[in-house]
Amino acid sequence: MFRVGGTNSGHTVIAPTGTPCVFRMLPTAALLPDPICALGAGSYIDPELLFQEMKVARLDPARLVIDRNAFVISEEHKRQEFEWGLGARIGSTQSGTGAAVADRIMRRSEKYLAENDERLRPFVSQESTALLARSRLDRGEHVIVEGTQGFGLSVFHSQYYPNVTSRDTTAATFLAEVGLSPFDVQDIVLVIRAYPIRVSGDSGPLPNEIDWAIVTRDAGSSSPIVEYTSVTNRVRRVGRFDPTVVRRAIDVNKPTILILNHADYFDHESGERGIVTDKVRDEAQKIERSIDRMIDHIGIGARTLLPRPNYLRKALIA
Repeated sequence: MFRVGGTNSGHTVIAPTGTPCVFRMLPTAALLPDPICALGAGSYIDPELLFQEMKVARLDPARLVIDRNAFVISEEHKRQEFEWGLGARIGSTQSGTGAAVADRIMRRSEKYLAENDERLRPFVSQESTALLARSRLDRGEHVIVEGTQGFGLSVFHSQYYPNVTSRDTTAATFLAEVGLSPFDVQDIVLVIRAYPIRVSGDSGPLPNEIDWAIVTRDAGSSSPIVEYTSVTNRVRRVGRFDPTVVRRAIDVNKPTILILNHADYFDHESGERGIVTDKVRDEAQKIERSIDRMIDHIGIGARTLLPRPNYLRKALIA
């Protein structure tokens, strides 16, 4: 499994023990016993953070492969982003990813390539990880590419520039960062949220912005619902569902599978019981009508992913 991008976004995954783990470097499949975890040529790596995550995941070093052309984030890159004031100006996490992207584009030095970093050499493949992926596909095996960050943050396609991330965030770019062809793709999975989010601070427009107290009230939860950013651990901004960016994401990425996540925010009872309640069904139907696309799976709570109920399908077709 490949993870692309840099350390400026985190993915939360639930370990088999039930413990939440936040990965900013490793693919989430690192918690499983068998998959090979690969960081492709388009990756931006913070070695110390990577090693911390390996400890959390108890990842066998033999299961980690890094492309020799992956780029290393240095302390200098982090300092540059702080000095540029990106945190205050656009809500950047100041992880150093953007400065590393800039250095790479300027071709300032090859010292930042993974093959030239002594800490990473034990994991660097002698051939490109693209060839590793190709050999697996030729044997009939599956390769999963885990993208990072939302479509609305794309440096190319977002309508909110400059309040965007430092790279493109489309399925096509994820393939390019790994080194695979569009003809290799079997499925493109697009995950949308019941309530969209942005990082805290001046991070750009968020249509229909509300606060977590309103989300808690909408869900009917007796305990507060609130999310914190994976990188900076600050309270996220949150808004009601807006179909505009989702429709554009569908147009650009052409997903074969669409997942609605955090549907339990519509109804806390659905998360407690692990079911699609009437309220969740009604809200999902509204979303389907607004984006003119059927939802294939619904994520409820931390552990439950339900396939598309038949009554949702009928509602849209009718």
